[in-house]
Amino acid sequence: MHIRGDHAELVVGGRLDVRSAADARTVLHSAVDDGAGDLVLDLTGLDSWDATGLGVIMGAHRRAGRAGRRLVLRGVPPQMQRLLVATRLHRILAIEGGIAADFLPRV
Repeated sequence: MHIRGDHAELVVGGRLDVRSAADARTVLHSAVDDGAGDLVLDLTGLDSWDATGLGVIMGAHRRAGRAGRRLVLRGVPPQMQRLLVATRLHRILAIEGGIAADFLPRV
């Protein structure tokens, strides 16, 4: 996993999983604490995430909220959109452009 960027936008690539969670958490918390306004997390280059990685994202979301900021996900890959819909986290997290209609439940 690699993360580059600053306190306004971070680009995440590789795998966000149990092995990279601690490093990712540190970077995300620093970015939240050191900035103001929206923090955009570009996931275009993210290959996969597991439950631990999703927990890191949710932790950063909560921390951003406590700091008066908003975590915004950009470029969420299709398989991760499915997971966000299945867990209903797409209703909680800010997702730039929303979730593709193919992944939303039929009404």
